[in-house]
Amino acid sequence: MSMKHVAAVAVAVAAALATPTAAAASSPASTSESASAPTQKLKLRKGLTLHIPTQWKVHRFGADVVQVVTGKCGKPKGWGTLNCDAFYVLGPSLIKRGDEGFRPYTGKDPFYTSSGVLQCPFNPKWGESIGPKVTRGVRQIGKGHKAAYNVWQSRCTSLSNGRTKARFTQREWYLPKSKILVVDQWNTPGLASALKHADWK
Repeated sequence: MSMKHVAAVAVAVAAALATPTAAAASSPASTSESASAPTQKLKLRKGLTLHIPTQWKVHRFGADVVQVVTGKCGKPKGWGTLNCDAFYVLGPSLIKRGDEGFRPYTGKDPFYTSSGVLQCPFNPKWGESIGPKVTRGVRQIGKGHKAAYNVWQSRCTSLSNGRTKARFTQREWYLPKSKILVVDQWNTPGLASALKHADWK
């Protein structure tokens, strides 16, 4: 990536962080950054490299789970960590069971690793419902690579009566040839720009 692109990512992230956007009613706010926010390299599968803010904390759980904490988080535990403002970069083993825990994720249905009810990402007393409403598209992930992009309208629901308690979106960028899936339930400011300006080395 050129210094021009690195600067573009930093400015985009800083601008987004300056006006925090909540993924849901109880989503924690993100930290404000100056326009000269420094970046760090996040090296991933197949040579994919993201340039992300230095205050984002990277946690790796084996070869196929990278959890990037971007805000408040108690103890990162990999995919499904509750009350943790983060996004995930997932590999083949998670993709293989990404459709209700026993079928491969293809993008046709949302990434959801259980055939039962999972907990709401920001309130464990509620259940999680992903979809079925979805907006589909294609997004650039660095030069020469395009990802299937799905944005699922999602809800946190009462476990007793199924009523909606809060709403959020689950964003997914999927690169089937590279077997890379990025999942974000917190509407992370700056993530889309970091992916667009990624490097492949």
